[in-house]
Amino acid sequence: MTEQQPDDSLAAALADGSLREVEVAWSDPYGRVQGKRIPAARYPEAAAGRGVGFCDGSLAWNALGEVQTAAGLGAPERGYPDAYAVPDPATYRPLPWRPGAGQVLSDVYGHDGAPSPASPRAVLRRVLDHLAGLGYGVRAALELEFYLLRPDGGPLPQGLHAYSLELANELDPLLGRFTDELTAFVPVESVLTEYGPGQVELNLSHQDALTAADDAFRLRYAVRELARREGLLATFMAKPLNGRSGSSAHIHLSLWQNGEPAFAPEAGAASRTMRAAVAGLVRHLPGLTLFGAPTVNSYKRFEPGGYAPHRADWGGDDRTVAVRSLVDTPHSSRIELRTPGADANPYLALAAALAAVAAGLEDGLDLPPADRAPAPLPATLAAAAAARADRRLAALLGEDVVHDHAVLADSEWHAYTTQVTTWETDRYLRNP
Repeated sequence: MTEQQPDDSLAAALADGSLREVEVAWSDPYGRVQGKRIPAARYPEAAAGRGVGFCDGSLAWNALGEVQTAAGLGAPERGYPDAYAVPDPATYRPLPWRPGAGQVLSDVYGHDGAPSPASPRAVLRRVLDHLAGLGYGVRAALELEFYLLRPDGGPLPQGLHAYSLELANELDPLLGRFTDELTAFVPVESVLTEYGPGQVELNLSHQDALTAADDAFRLRYAVRELARREGLLATFMAKPLNGRSGSSAHIHLSLWQNGEPAFAPEAGAASRTMRAAVAGLVRHLPGLTLFGAPTVNSYKRFEPGGYAPHRADWGGDDRTVAVRSLVDTPHSSRIELRTPGADANPYLALAAALAAVAAGLEDGLDLPPADRAPAPLPATLAAAAAARADRRLAALLGEDVVHDHAVLADSEWHAYTTQVTTWETDRYLRNP
């Protein structure tokens, strides 16, 4: 269920000489695109055998690229050996902004030939394989929000109006590039303006879950690069501007059995399978929040009464809840998880959500009573690091995965709480 369809376009581009360079790419813990540029003539040799080598310590570094020694791959006594990026040819795409160059995504392996447990793509594959063992395939799509800012990080002088075509016109020619050349790189379904000045949302098409995560991973890379070429800064920071709306990464997902929708309504209501999946998400949402909100800033997006839910609750077509149970036609019925921020690693956010879904199915959960008070979500990154306590989620994601990301969270929280800010000096320097 995790395999993508074979694609010979990479081989064809290498054979006809139209390709001069290949980006071999993989994800770091924060969903940033890492990789190496390889001349096309050398690519077949580089991709053969073990693959493209790189320092495996980069899978254990924090937001500033500082390797954390308490993480599994961060211990200095290991010597920071090579990991190997093995390209997945089915993921090849030409780069729209660099003629003659293309990109292929990779799976990461260790010296022993086993998938690296720290590779975000491998974490998602593992959860998808677990669901496949239960008889389910997964389709998913992500909606990502981001801000377009001036190069110095200041907001654009724009009005605030979601869905405004007039504001969208003000952001041309860049928005036009998102619906034109970008669609050859990732399947953009629609583009719209959001509530903040220069805030945009891009919706991606439904795909098998691994491809959906690949698409979201690539989208952030492409948006940043296209914005840079237009003299703008694109940021997926969850809350970049005080008093303005945050940026989300909403996840839509559905389960399938033997090619048929497992969320097809029963007597006009949510199926038992769908109820169990929603219940798993609600029960484990406090534990999986770490993977949808990985930075200190992530938690400034959660606001009572806003569109970024702060409680582990669920509902129907209700954008104030964390989990929407969207009962529609058999093929369009789905779940939407609204808690992840745009700063989340797409592979890990989707893997954590699906691990909770799997737990709901295996544990035979049903929806909590409507009158039950929902549990609050973690209010800070430090609180989210308590994801270690959700043993059920850790067993499905991998104990090492949860440990390492809690270590990264601890690192970010320590850096934040030991920094004296201008807010503190403005407030307290003359007012002890």
